Amino acid sequence: MKISYKHRLFSWFLVIFVLFAISVIMLQRKEERKFRTENLKTQLDNYANIVHNYITVNNITIEDTITQIAGISNMLPKDIRLSIINESGKVLFDRDFPTNIEQMSNHLQRPEIQSAKYKGFGWNIRESNSVHKPFFYFARYYNNYYIRIALLYTDHTQSLLKADNYFIYIVLGLFIAILIFLYGTANRFGHSIEKLKKFSVDIRNGKDLSNKMDFPHDELGDIAKELMLIFNEQVKTNKALETEKEKMIQHLKYATEGLAIFDKNHKKIYANTHFYQIINLIAEKTTFTTQNVLEIPEFEPLKSFLKDPQSEGIFKSVQVNKNGKYILLNICKFDDKSYEIRLSDITKMEKTKILKQQMTSNIAHELRTPTTCLRGFLETLCENPNIPDDKRNEFIKKAYHQSERLTQLIEDISLLSSLAENSSNYKYKKVNIKEICDSLKTEFQQAFNEAKIDFHPLSKTVDVVGNYSLLYSVLSNLVDNSLKYAGENSEIYIKHLQTKENSVYLSYYDTGIGIEESHLNRIFERFYRTNKGRTRNTGGSGLGLSIVYNIIQMHKGDIQVKLHPSGGLEYQIRLEQWQD
Repeated sequence: MKISYKHRLFSWFLVIFVLFAISVIMLQRKEERKFRTENLKTQLDNYANIVHNYITVNNITIEDTITQIAGISNMLPKDIRLSIINESGKVLFDRDFPTNIEQMSNHLQRPEIQSAKYKGFGWNIRESNSVHKPFFYFARYYNNYYIRIALLYTDHTQSLLKADNYFIYIVLGLFIAILIFLYGTANRFGHSIEKLKKFSVDIRNGKDLSNKMDFPHDELGDIAKELMLIFNEQVKTNKALETEKEKMIQHLKYATEGLAIFDKNHKKIYANTHFYQIINLIAEKTTFTTQNVLEIPEFEPLKSFLKDPQSEGIFKSVQVNKNGKYILLNICKFDDKSYEIRLSDITKMEKTKILKQQMTSNIAHELRTPTTCLRGFLETLCENPNIPDDKRNEFIKKAYHQSERLTQLIEDISLLSSLAENSSNYKYKKVNIKEICDSLKTEFQQAFNEAKIDFHPLSKTVDVVGNYSLLYSVLSNLVDNSLKYAGENSEIYIKHLQTKENSVYLSYYDTGIGIEESHLNRIFERFYRTNKGRTRNTGGSGLGLSIVYNIIQMHKGDIQVKLHPSGGLEYQIRLEQWQD
């Protein structure tokens, strides 16, 4: 049976007060008995002092005690037994045995005498070995003898030492008053608890609490009022959430993407109309249900990702090409094991991408036309042998220089197109950046000597995840840029900055002339030049840094450029660290 809060509160208060009252009564009675005993001891001690003073004033010696002590002995109360004992324990006088004193045993080992011997006084309650009656003994030592005062331990004497019951009656009366008070208090709290309980039940059952409720005027009533305020705020919040939910549903309903949310048991929570439309673009058969959507063959990667507990991350994306449409399948896992599937028709985006690739290829094709003109120009020179030699050589050199530039331009455009079109075909493995630096030093050594440039490659082994040829192209393009634009007596440095959170940070910089800071935010754009004649004079294609940027992006890395304090450019590169 469940005990109510009122009865529990009353019971606990009752138990605590009873224990407290019993403890107080026991302590009071103990102290009162002690007080009464001390009073009796003091009274008996006074009798001993009177006898001692009588002996001292009358110059009574121990030997005269029996004959001369009778005077003072008769002055004491009749129920008082007086004994005088010498230091060896011999009884010199005893009021109850005035004539047979010699027959009494030695009293030195009596408890009260032993205590007086060491402390100056002593007391004890025991049966007399002489008269075989209980006495309250008190003894005090005076120089060379003991005076012992004894009171017959009768019922009257015991009653004098007992504590009276007045305090018990007072505590009992107080107990009854507090009992009534506790019952009233517990009843009041119980009433408040009952109202609070009813209030909580009404909240749980969703009853209308808009009407003013009658709360008790106590702390529990204040709690109920606070709960009422919290409940009203919760109602407002729930209404606001419902409104936002409706907005979200409307948003999902008219979204251009197909969206569906499933619980951990793969049951649909919500799906918009676009989801069904795109599903029908992918599935072999027309369907109007989301049941077994993960069983569609194109969804197999998403299904494996969802089932694999070792899969990294909470998001996976897969692109499929079906019926002339490019569809992006995205899945996102939530903490409660529910998940969301988002389907995006990216056909237009993919076609735009293909168109850009085709345009790049067309540009490469069109750039081959000047080579034909150059070849014709050279043929003309060959057919006119009378042209002065200096002019002939000049034209030949210019033609050759232009053909080299155009060839490099074609190669760079083709590489960019390859990066955009076939990025997934490149294989990634462990790449040692130091090995690439050593190869670059060998390849460009003659160029470094001619340009009077000192090259300082990476000094320690740094392993990253990447494609060797592509990363070689990155550093090769940066070195080629420095050779062309840094100027003589410059220096090139490749340094390892740090390895942090599975990423490697590298720094490439030269101490050359650099560029204006306003050009930095556009330096990776295709064909961008800081001045119109720069690339033409040096033979570059204008695509080197764009290639560098795209390769780093393919590696899911990052590259930043800034002016180095030495005056040249510094490229800071982040790549993924190789994990053995």
